[in-house]
Amino acid sequence: MEDWLRGLRSIMLSSLNYNRLPIPVERGVCSEWARGMGIPESGDAVIYTSCLYQLVPYINSFTGLMEKAPPSALGPLVNRLSHLVASFARVALKPPRSEVDRVNGIVRAIATLLIRNGVKFAYMPDEPYSGALLYELGFEDDFKEYFSSVVLSYFRSRGIKNVITIDPHTHHILTVVAPRFFGDLGLRVVNYMELIKGVDKAKVSRVVIHDSCLYSRYLGMRNAYRVLLEKAGVEHVEDPYVTGVSTSMCCGGPVESINPSLSNKVARLRIDALSKLSNNVVVACPICYANLSRNSGGRVKVLDLAEVLTGAQ
Repeated sequence: MEDWLRGLRSIMLSSLNYNRLPIPVERGVCSEWARGMGIPESGDAVIYTSCLYQLVPYINSFTGLMEKAPPSALGPLVNRLSHLVASFARVALKPPRSEVDRVNGIVRAIATLLIRNGVKFAYMPDEPYSGALLYELGFEDDFKEYFSSVVLSYFRSRGIKNVITIDPHTHHILTVVAPRFFGDLGLRVVNYMELIKGVDKAKVSRVVIHDSCLYSRYLGMRNAYRVLLEKAGVEHVEDPYVTGVSTSMCCGGPVESINPSLSNKVARLRIDALSKLSNNVVVACPICYANLSRNSGGRVKVLDLAEVLTGAQ
């Protein structure tokens, strides 16, 4: 396992150095969602996607590659040949176009919600990844070096002061983790859900919510998406053993880069529990979306909150 983690670290650092993304894909995938929306590239506030939703199809492909061999077998090879693995991954990670369109549609739906609510914002075509995975895998020193030299430098060099986040991992990094290491970042950070005051009636009437562990347990935002669903006329089915704040289960995403087989098993167990309450599962996190949708087996429909609130699904 140590060899595997060293190899994984090497791949991530190589990729971050190459394109400021944690896996080796081309940077164009990050800004494709904004085409045709007329969103400016500069303004008082910026939407910070961290490219996390956009990477979901590629993460799923990468996880599939890793699952074909155990870490004990791949670790030494990955560690020695990480530069070749990165080159191979750029060729091998070719997810279905339908999956790419779906996640781009989710980011567009979030932007649409903001626009409908009168929020003025810009987007950053060359935005860097937040570095969340480095921190979450325990590579703390690497995270601090990357965040300081790339992310913080990026925001400061462009005079960015107001940031709108769209996922819990990025929000956690900007509001909890980075300030602990670097003090006041000079940024006003707000999650997009906090800016949505009005929504139209949704097409879906009854759902079960899969809570993001970060939103629910660490960021105090468990009720944010519940309130928005209620405003849209959506009933969310609750069960103290399935959706309780201290009893709800993780999607398995945090271990997908270390042990994809275990991650998928956890996700299937979670699907088992959720499917007993509703066939429509709502998530508000790209990692939860990736893990649960990949393991749904057609038993449930995994919907992102923004899709429900805009009627996209």
